[in-house]
Amino acid sequence: MNYNILPYSYHQAKILGVDIEPSTRKGKKIDVYQHNNYICSVGAINYGDYPHYLEEKGKEYAENRRRLYKIRHQKNRTIVGSCGFFADKLLW
Repeated sequence: MNYNILPYSYHQAKILGVDIEPSTRKGKKIDVYQHNNYICSVGAINYGDYPHYLEEKGKEYAENRRRLYKIRHQKNRTIVGSCGFFADKLLW
């Protein structure tokens, strides 16, 4: 199952200075690269994310899911360069 990366994630990647591609790792959404070097894979394929919720269920629902994600992942999403950081910035 291939993940469809939406323009939101590509825009966020450009801001962060990284390249993204659909993941080749089982169960992941996105592979993150910097200067052609693999950094990590982010996003569990079985779960939603902000850009898809926004497209499918609307802004109010997406914003609420984003808020809950940020609360739930507070510890690891603030460590710059970690997989949690890239998941937060690219998918939420």
